[in-house]
Amino acid sequence: MRSTDIRTTFFDFFTSRGHTRVPSSPLIPDDPTLLLANAGMNQFKPYFLGEVSPPYPRATSVQKCARTSDIDNVGRTTRHATFFEMLGNFSFGDYFKADAIAYAWELLTEHYRLDPGRLWITVYRDDDEAMDLWRRLGVPADRIQRLGMDDNFWSMGVPGPCGPSSEICYDRGPAFGPAGGPEANGERYLEIWNLVFMQNLRGEGDGKGDFPIVGELPNRSIDTGLGLDRIAAILQGVDTVCETDLLAPTLAAVESLAGRRFPGRDGSDASVSFQVVTEHARSTAFLIADGVLPSNEGRGYVLRRLMRRAIRHARALGIEVPVLTTVTGSVIDNLAADWPELEAQRSLIEAVTSREEEAFGTTLRQGTRLLDAAISRAHTSGTGRLPGETAFELHDTYGFPIDLTIEAAQAAGLAVDSDRYAALLDEQRRRAKNTGKGKTAAAMRRQDTYREILAQHGRTDFVGYTDTTADTQLLAILHDGQPVQEASEGQQIELVLDRSPFYAESGGQVGDTGTIHTADGTRIDITDTQYGLDGFQVLTGHIIKGEARPGQSAQATVDARRRAAVARSHSATHIVHAMLRRTLGDHARQQGSLVAPGRLRFDFTHFAPVDDNQLATISALVNDYLLDDPEVRIWHASRAEAEASGATAFFGDKYGERVRVVDIGDASRELCGGTHVGHGTQAGPVRILGESSIGTGLRRVEALTGRDALDHADHERRLLAEVGRLVNARPDEVIAALTKRLATLANAEQSLQQHRQRELDIIAERLAGQRRQTGRGWLISDLLDDLTAAELRPLTSNVLNRCPGDQFGVIIFVAITDGKVQLTSAITAALADKGVQARTVLTEAAKAIGGGAGGSGNLASAGGRQVENVDNAIRRATLAAEVLLSN
Repeated sequence: MRSTDIRTTFFDFFTSRGHTRVPSSPLIPDDPTLLLANAGMNQFKPYFLGEVSPPYPRATSVQKCARTSDIDNVGRTTRHATFFEMLGNFSFGDYFKADAIAYAWELLTEHYRLDPGRLWITVYRDDDEAMDLWRRLGVPADRIQRLGMDDNFWSMGVPGPCGPSSEICYDRGPAFGPAGGPEANGERYLEIWNLVFMQNLRGEGDGKGDFPIVGELPNRSIDTGLGLDRIAAILQGVDTVCETDLLAPTLAAVESLAGRRFPGRDGSDASVSFQVVTEHARSTAFLIADGVLPSNEGRGYVLRRLMRRAIRHARALGIEVPVLTTVTGSVIDNLAADWPELEAQRSLIEAVTSREEEAFGTTLRQGTRLLDAAISRAHTSGTGRLPGETAFELHDTYGFPIDLTIEAAQAAGLAVDSDRYAALLDEQRRRAKNTGKGKTAAAMRRQDTYREILAQHGRTDFVGYTDTTADTQLLAILHDGQPVQEASEGQQIELVLDRSPFYAESGGQVGDTGTIHTADGTRIDITDTQYGLDGFQVLTGHIIKGEARPGQSAQATVDARRRAAVARSHSATHIVHAMLRRTLGDHARQQGSLVAPGRLRFDFTHFAPVDDNQLATISALVNDYLLDDPEVRIWHASRAEAEASGATAFFGDKYGERVRVVDIGDASRELCGGTHVGHGTQAGPVRILGESSIGTGLRRVEALTGRDALDHADHERRLLAEVGRLVNARPDEVIAALTKRLATLANAEQSLQQHRQRELDIIAERLAGQRRQTGRGWLISDLLDDLTAAELRPLTSNVLNRCPGDQFGVIIFVAITDGKVQLTSAITAALADKGVQARTVLTEAAKAIGGGAGGSGNLASAGGRQVENVDNAIRRATLAAEVLLSN
């Protein structure tokens, strides 16, 4: 059974049993607790927590997942992967253990036709109910194992929903290891499906990976995950996940590059390397397609690590040509039919992989030089091992993989202080975690408060798409994060309303501001609007007059003028996005934005600066399009229908099953929850101020809109007029007039420089004639007037060149410029040949003026701000020269 058929069978089974099919969420999750989507349930987390009422009681999905906790096992086992597709069925307070277990058994044995006699079950140690349910289906007691928290209690690895689980494993036979069940051998008894009975909530951890259970979820639910790679390996009769039809074409591409066949699961280094390159190629392609770019932190570091591991293992196979673009290309060719985003981002994937591989080649060369030097020092010291500090510096500063450091050290007969390296790495991670730990704990307490208010009052009724004023009621008031029954004049508070015209910050659009007037005369100025929880608004306000209490009736009014300016910027942002893609290519995808009154900031993927001509083209396209006055049309559809219509999603926005689509003419169709103008002309004009780099492969454009754009143009016009007055030219003649004046000025400066150089030559000739015999040579020493700091050193060289170099000679010049004493000294070649340094003449003199001497060879300088000691400095320098010449 091919992987496509496995997916289809899974969907058909569950949709026929009342489950709504839900598309996979992106690998970049809309969840601050997660780096990457690592489980099928991630997008349903608000439903499990009871923060949002689910639009359906049952769901099924195939979720893209990325997880690197087992990265070192890739290739060393037959089953581990850093990217995988997780087939799941979910119940949100609907069915529970009995149905979940029955569904899984039926699908595996009757539809995938797995031999029931080869299926083993694990249950949580105290879960007698699950044990009984499996026994009723006919599973013998000796094929059900009770395991502990580490094996059969599931969580995301961060605070959130969790619960006991039951795993279904398939016995692949003695060729994969000894008997004994899943507890004894994970390779032979391959875990294929995990049924999680989601009923608990884990809280903030203790910093050691332990997240204690802090309560029960509002509704008992089901979350299951069937690994597509693993079930495909069984149904297709192959040994490793890299040999299924999901990865076999990529494995073949690696074989072609290496010029040899994959040796199979023989445990050799070559076997591991073949599988690492193959598997990491898929992860790389999917991560880039979903907007992750390589960097030195966060999810970008995860991607960079995967890419660099793939490159290193390719080199271990003898592949010296660039490999990443080829192998990720095979992933696209093989899987784009099921995951069209791969084909849509082919050019981006090619550009990122090519550049990263080229950059890593430089890193490898730099790291190798540093490593060779460290190995040499270790041999010289006789310690027999490489310090952990060195290994950590190579990893942290230069991105040099630790396993490569260990391999190189072993080849040189050295060990690596891995314990010290691990301690330094753990210390770095702990520092990074502790940096935001206090904030995280406080944020979690605040979130708990929000959940309590949500449970009591429900979601905010947002009416701001149609109204900027609404009659409302104050449901809750918070001061310092805690609910209060009364707040007084002058206090900063948070408010929860039952009906709100205020737009809460999301999708890059800033939150609304405005005022609230209660029926008894209290006035509250609203300074920001945010989402405390999904669909649950929290307003930040300042009590200007009166007292605020829960239950008060009030009128909420948005600052309409500010809202209109924000709407202009938001509509303009959509068109800037569209015209960037039209000019630069479809890879120019949004990576972040700021939509504010009168201005916008837009971040996108692109691998070169946007030159002035391109920027001018984009600006013209944006404004021409808006001047055509396209209609802004807003409509609603299911997410699948919207995506099928060509709608694209803005980075960072969160979408439910019903989505809001914004069309601006025929150039832009975006999934967007923001506020917009009604017609294109209301958004303009748009003035693009410029673009810049904000990271590898990331660019940023900034622009002004509406009145702010006009004001900026007026400001520039006034500046141009002022320049015209200064050069006595009309605005359209300013460039020519300035060019002429600058040319005249340049000629005058050149003439002045030439005249000054003739003056300096005369001075140099005069000073060279002031040589006086001292000891065995000659000496020139003088305090010079009317010299700049920049002229003193060249003048000293000029004088030296006019004096006999085959004699012992010393020059000392001093000048006072800009409140600072400047000294220079020069010695002839005859002295330099004796090993004398010019700076020795100035060492003591520099101390006298509070400075130091520098320079090497026959020319040196010194400086200091103790001008009152200049005479003492001259005496010290002269004395040092006389002593030198007398010896």
